[in-house]
Amino acid sequence: MLEMTREEFEELVAEALDRIPPELTRLMDNVAVFVEDEPPADDPELLGLYEGTPLTDRGEWYAGVLPDRITIYRGPTLRMCGSREEVVAETEVTVVHEIAHHFGIDDARLHALGYG
Repeated sequence: MLEMTREEFEELVAEALDRIPPELTRLMDNVAVFVEDEPPADDPELLGLYEGTPLTDRGEWYAGVLPDRITIYRGPTLRMCGSREEVVAETEVTVVHEIAHHFGIDDARLHALGYG
């Protein structure tokens, strides 16, 4: 398995977030991004997870709720990649994938766009 500290991986996630176009990041609302070492035990290969209410599903009722949560998982990413360059690329794809869920884009569409 490729070695990378938690801090190094968090920096890659931050860099991936910085590459999201500003016109999209300005539209993101009430969402927080986290890095965890491992995903839930029932899905050990999960690279990222979006939990919340997509922007497309929010209505007048949406107020005073906790932020949506995007979690990027370090362990499975490092296990599936053979080089730092692969980790950088996979992290960027995973970050974009989870942010797309925040915008209401489903997995089928993301796979069609190459972000699966």
